[in-house]
Parts: sequence; C-alpha cells; structure tokens
Amino acid sequence: MSDSSLARHRLDVLAQLVARLEERAQASPEESYTARLLAQGRQKCAKKLGEEGVELALAIVDGDAKDVRAEAADVLYHLLVGLMARDVALGDVMQELEQRFALSGLQEKAQRRQS
Repeated sequence: MSDSSLARHRLDVLAQLVARLEERAQASPEESYTARLLAQGRQKCAKKLGEEGVELALAIVDGDAKDVRAEAADVLYHLLVGLMARDVALGDVMQELEQRFALSGLQEKAQRRQS
C-alpha cells in the first residue's frame, strides 16, 4: 500500500468511527456507552477525556507500544465524544489544523498569546 493510499485508509477509519459514534449517540443510554456519556453531560465527557489523557501520558512514560496504542485509541474516542457534546464537528477541527500549516508551531503559539 502506498503512503497516500495508507493515509486515505486511515482517514476512512476515522470517518467510520465518527459515523459510528453519531449512530451510537442516537441509541438508548442503556444500549450505548457513547449515548450514556453524552446523556451524562459535558462535564462527564470532559472528565473521561482527562482520565484517558492521563492514562496515555503514563503509558508513554512507562508502557510498551501496545499500551500506548490502546490508550491513544481511548483518547481519540473520548475526544470525539467530547466534541460531539459541544457540537463541534471534527471537520472544523481539521480546518483549524489546516490553517496552522502555514505557521510554525512557535509562530502559532505566539499569535494565540496576542489574541
């Protein structure tokens, strides 16, 4: 698989995940963990994202690659649920990232401080 087709495949997986989450958000909270999180509100979604972020950070320090992959997947899931809880589309986040391509990380951070 070429680099570009591998990148497209990975974006397809991400799009499939978003579609699955949107579908599961419409299910009953008794049937869907995603629906249950969303029903519990933004604070619960934020708390879970934070917990998973800490678990990922710890795995990066002390875990093996398998642990890091698993925790990163959990963070990605909870990030997407958190975005859903705030009605922020992943596409909007991707657009924000695209706008940052023109700047170095240091330039982008400096601009945020000036705002």
